[in-house]
Amino acid sequence: MSSSSSSSPTTTGPALFTIPITRPKDMIGTTGTGTIVCTLPRPNIYLLTFTNPPDNRLVTPFCEAFILALDILEEKYERGVVVTTSGVGKFYSDGMDIDHARWTGGYMKGKLYKLWKRILVYSRPTVALINGHAFAGGFMTAMMHDYRVMNPHKGYLCLNEVELGAPLRPPMTAVFRMKLSGGVLRKLILEAYRFKALEALKEGLVDSLGGLDETLALIEDLDLVKKAQPGATGQSVLAELKEEMWRETVTLMEEGIEEDLRDERMREKWRREKEERRRRVEVWEKAKL
Repeated sequence: MSSSSSSSPTTTGPALFTIPITRPKDMIGTTGTGTIVCTLPRPNIYLLTFTNPPDNRLVTPFCEAFILALDILEEKYERGVVVTTSGVGKFYSDGMDIDHARWTGGYMKGKLYKLWKRILVYSRPTVALINGHAFAGGFMTAMMHDYRVMNPHKGYLCLNEVELGAPLRPPMTAVFRMKLSGGVLRKLILEAYRFKALEALKEGLVDSLGGLDETLALIEDLDLVKKAQPGATGQSVLAELKEEMWRETVTLMEEGIEEDLRDERMREKWRREKEERRRRVEVWEKAKL
């Protein structure tokens, strides 16, 4: 960890391309205007810096721009390592916009899960440079990357659904269950524990601490640029290897339709149980009269 570590990347040169994050007029939600800028801090190391003020919520335009940026890198540029970070100093991402997720048809599977799967099984090594808070869906997005580097000076990693009163869907827990130990998972999910950098490193939530310089050092230490290239057969199998490694999470994201149907059945089950409880209490109250 060097003293140069900061909440935002160091100078990375001119932009290779810029993707606008454009908010439709009829979109429900509080954010959705900004950019994703791709720069090249080192040969074959691509830095995607997303800026969707105030806190990089995972609304539809953000997800679509992120996916497009990954598509462009895969189709138009030499193989290398993809680093993602935030242009908003305080937040890597504050997660989903609840109103947007609730009232935007097809959002979970068609937008959010599509982005997460794209990152999780991406055909190049991926590193999340977490330079600010990563809460809920923002933390989940970082967990979809192969590696994570966290700002040592500020920011928390947290799943705060128990405080929000929002249940976790299967793909959201699967990626943590597959990558972390049970004790850490309990602290994350049941306690909404806010992990600072040193704790996050100790518990394996992140792989290193620092800023862009330390991220570049990690990439060099692990020889990730070389691992992005085709193997002895002339083929790169990174995407296939990742899909097999994280098969449970991938399958759950692909089965989003079934998940929606199951959620609907559960809501109906809870409604019936609540009605039965209400009737039992009414019978009890009448018996006292």
